Amino acid sequence: MLYNFLVHIVNPFLNLINGKAEIKGLDQLPKGNYILVAPHRTWMDPVLLALAVYPKQFSFMAKEELFKNKLIGWFLKRLHAFPVNRKHPGPSAISKPVRILKKSPYSTIIFPSGSRYSSQLKGGALLIAKMAGVPIVPAVYQGPLSFGQMWSRKKRRIAFGKPFVVERRQRLTEDAQREYEQKMQNAFNDLDKDLDPSFKYVMPPKPKDDDF
Repeated sequence: MLYNFLVHIVNPFLNLINGKAEIKGLDQLPKGNYILVAPHRTWMDPVLLALAVYPKQFSFMAKEELFKNKLIGWFLKRLHAFPVNRKHPGPSAISKPVRILKKSPYSTIIFPSGSRYSSQLKGGALLIAKMAGVPIVPAVYQGPLSFGQMWSRKKRRIAFGKPFVVERRQRLTEDAQREYEQKMQNAFNDLDKDLDPSFKYVMPPKPKDDDF
């Protein structure tokens, strides 16, 4: 209910101040559940990606510290978010999204680098996709990196790539994981070039305690 309500407020507002987003590759998206993977470039990534594929709805991970505030925790849970300890993830960081993908109508968004301040991909999305039996869809976002920049009219651009599957019988050895990670990175690079061949993401300096 809250998810739908916010979509119908946030999307028209963003279109008003920033113009309609340019979105490519919506025809690539599977009909069932899937994992959307993307480079993490702004705290707005989950919102902007989710808006692009609505009415499909998503769950997403958020650091557990955010849930300590009762109001914020209540709000996040109604947006299908679930807490994760980023320093010590534990088994629930895998089992929770697997359960959601298998037993709910929600897909999920995962940023393989885990942070806006890193470009190194990690294999969590691969294991979750394998266990849940769902495809992985690469995506990229280009555009304003803060809410204030939305007023500059710098265009929002989002592209979705071709889904791929992690075979359930395949062992995710180090070599296999590196191969899949390279596949994701190549997809990100190709999508960025397709949107804007001159695009270059400049990673911000890492603060002592980043928020996402």
